[in-house]
Amino acid sequence: MRKRFFQREFVLAQACLIAWLGAGPLRLALPAEADALLISVDPESVSLVGPVARYSLLVSGIAAEVTDESEGAGLRASDLTTEATFRSETPKVVTVDEGGVVRPVSDGHGAVVVEVRGQSVTVLVHVRDSQTTRHVSFVNDIMPLLDKYGCNGAGCHGKAEGQAGFKLSVFNSDPRADYEAIVEASRGRRVSAAFPEASLILQKASGGVPHGGGVRVDPGTEEYDTLRDWMAAGVPYAPEIPNSVVRVEVTPRERVAAVGRPQQLRVMAYYSGGGVKDVTHLAQYESNSAGVATVTEGGLVTTQEQPGQAAIRASFMNRFDVFRVLVPRSSAIEDYPELTQNNFIDGLVYRKLRQLNIVPSDLADDAEYLRRVYVDVIGTLPTADEVRRFLRDDRADKRAHVVDELLRRPEYAEFWALKWSDVLRVERLKLGHGGAYEYYKWIRNTFAANKPFDQFVRELLTARGALVDAPQGYFYKAVGDPGERASDLSHALLGVSIECAQCHHHPTDVWSQTDYYGMQAFFTEVKFKGTPRGDALHIDGAPPTKHPRTGEVVVAHALGTEMPEALPIESGGDRRQVLADWLLAKDNPRFSRNIANRIWAHFLGRGIIAPADDIRESNPPSNPELLEALASHLVEKDYDLHAMIRTITASRTYQLSSEPNKTNSNDVQNYSRAYLRPLEAEVLLDAVSQVTGVPEKFEGFPTGMRAIQLWDSGVQHYFLKLFGRPVRQSVCICERNTDANVAQALHLMNSPNIHSKLIHAAGTVSRLLEETNDEATLVDRLYLTFLSRFPTPKERTGALGYLERAAGRRRGVEDLAWSLLCTIEFSFRH
Repeated sequence: MRKRFFQREFVLAQACLIAWLGAGPLRLALPAEADALLISVDPESVSLVGPVARYSLLVSGIAAEVTDESEGAGLRASDLTTEATFRSETPKVVTVDEGGVVRPVSDGHGAVVVEVRGQSVTVLVHVRDSQTTRHVSFVNDIMPLLDKYGCNGAGCHGKAEGQAGFKLSVFNSDPRADYEAIVEASRGRRVSAAFPEASLILQKASGGVPHGGGVRVDPGTEEYDTLRDWMAAGVPYAPEIPNSVVRVEVTPRERVAAVGRPQQLRVMAYYSGGGVKDVTHLAQYESNSAGVATVTEGGLVTTQEQPGQAAIRASFMNRFDVFRVLVPRSSAIEDYPELTQNNFIDGLVYRKLRQLNIVPSDLADDAEYLRRVYVDVIGTLPTADEVRRFLRDDRADKRAHVVDELLRRPEYAEFWALKWSDVLRVERLKLGHGGAYEYYKWIRNTFAANKPFDQFVRELLTARGALVDAPQGYFYKAVGDPGERASDLSHALLGVSIECAQCHHHPTDVWSQTDYYGMQAFFTEVKFKGTPRGDALHIDGAPPTKHPRTGEVVVAHALGTEMPEALPIESGGDRRQVLADWLLAKDNPRFSRNIANRIWAHFLGRGIIAPADDIRESNPPSNPELLEALASHLVEKDYDLHAMIRTITASRTYQLSSEPNKTNSNDVQNYSRAYLRPLEAEVLLDAVSQVTGVPEKFEGFPTGMRAIQLWDSGVQHYFLKLFGRPVRQSVCICERNTDANVAQALHLMNSPNIHSKLIHAAGTVSRLLEETNDEATLVDRLYLTFLSRFPTPKERTGALGYLERAAGRRRGVEDLAWSLLCTIEFSFRH
């Protein structure tokens, strides 16, 4: 196979490999830390109650007075805990370690001195009950250790079959079973009340005997002592008086932090019995944006070089709280430019960019905008003639006009039906050819008619009757289990994943098993029956839903609402009507936020909440005000998706160039420029067919059928599989693989199928060779066809030079066409 590229485009093809693999971010110098004006220690005084009480001191420096309203009023604090030194003035009463953790020695009053940057602060400490007997229990003291060290994780003893004959429930979901597995199973050989240090569980955890999980606790540590004391106390299961964790609280709640700065967190657990405990060392931490901030096992957050906002989730015993950190660019911008605003979107984006010391890129030129909006709205490239016509158009509002034209084209409905067929499980293998096609056609017709999206969702949720009349009911065939229906619809329509709560409290969200079964109860009465007109969906009785652990009846109720004693529906009514009324109520923002976030993610390349279908309290929006404004706009426009698309594409934010400037090259979450991202598999395949002039042939479909028209995701096709087409076995957007890889780049460069399209006698290259004798014109037409723009003078000169040197005009033009097809500019949104 021929693989000849002229010099410049060969370099681009090589760059394609690098970009598809993903280049690392640019490195920025760390800023000099401003001198602190004031040192503060939180708390100012400490009360320690009990023999193993502890309290983590946090040290802050007040660095500057903030007066700019865009930055937020008040004092700017930076964490100095890791810089400070700590000294106990009363070591017989209290000790303090190098990290600022205060512990009791004996009852009385003590003091700890904190010194940093030439200043000192004294913290008064009151200790009581330090010599009382420690009451250790499995529920309150051992379960947190199993969580912290991952013993009950899915990769260790929490997996379905357990590990090495020892099985625990995932995330402490079944405490009694875990207790029995540790204390009673295997003839009780894992614990030893008479000689705790020789117990198997302590020996394995501390490395005394081989352990696949490695050393988890060292002798002499508080965790080791807790395990030992629990066994010595007779392995009690729970305290005599129930004392569960009701909430956790992280300190601080939010900070603006310079690049490279640390921030120590403190996590406090509040118990039902009224007690409060510092659990910083036992909490688990996770950052939702590791490029902005990372966090250690001990709760030390470190900001990175990527500007933006990160949320750190601190969880303990199925409760969590979130710390938010805003990380501006290192270099401040003294004279921030005045920026043009096309609509409300721009003002909200610019406000955040100013906080981050980022200036947005310039506007995209007409050619870049046209290609982008064609791909985003209809999943199709503009033709060379369409590009020429748009570039010649001198109307000031021509960008708005082209959006209106695109919304009227059939490709709009086909492209958006493809996207929602992925989400709503149009599965031919489950539904059959006829059922899958009718279901798909209902979705496509929705977008063709611009049906209000809330009406579309109501029809889906409350589908009833013969499927020939209500093809949206095929969703309930594709997803037959009531619990799976609840999970899939929650994920698709709310962006909320509740699947984990089927077996245990959700590990990263607020949802309990009661919440899960409350949603499941809406769908248990949905059944199918045969009729002369085919299958029909109907409501069959009112079967009760019971909690799998307590056995109590769970009444259907929506997420985040109180469970009622009974649903307010008549006998024989449809519970799903209640769910639809709640979901689509104008005063319920959950649905509108999810749909607004999904649409925004499609057009801007990243959701305000990312991933776009991962809405939870521990994954907050990067720009909350923008998300609220978009959601409100969607409701105000009565869920008119055309209106939403017009608003987004009209914004200056959407129309920014993909060319970075010196302030925004590291920004990947704040919309300061258009982000490069691969085209979807179907869009890219259609683009290849369009620019080569040779349609693709799909098995079972007529020649000329475009990939975005394929309602059957099960059609076998190597290109679509390689480039990440989903199989529609779940509603998660993660099913569509958007990660570029070397195999994809090599396929574009070496595919026999693509080569055959390029050299086809009826293809684009052959047609241009027949129609065009002037080489400069031919080069222009190739660039317009493949890249939707004219070549630059340098590109034109390079291309003409290559054609002069080529071994034959046809071979030279074919090589030039193939090199353009292999560029990043062709395969990526930009």
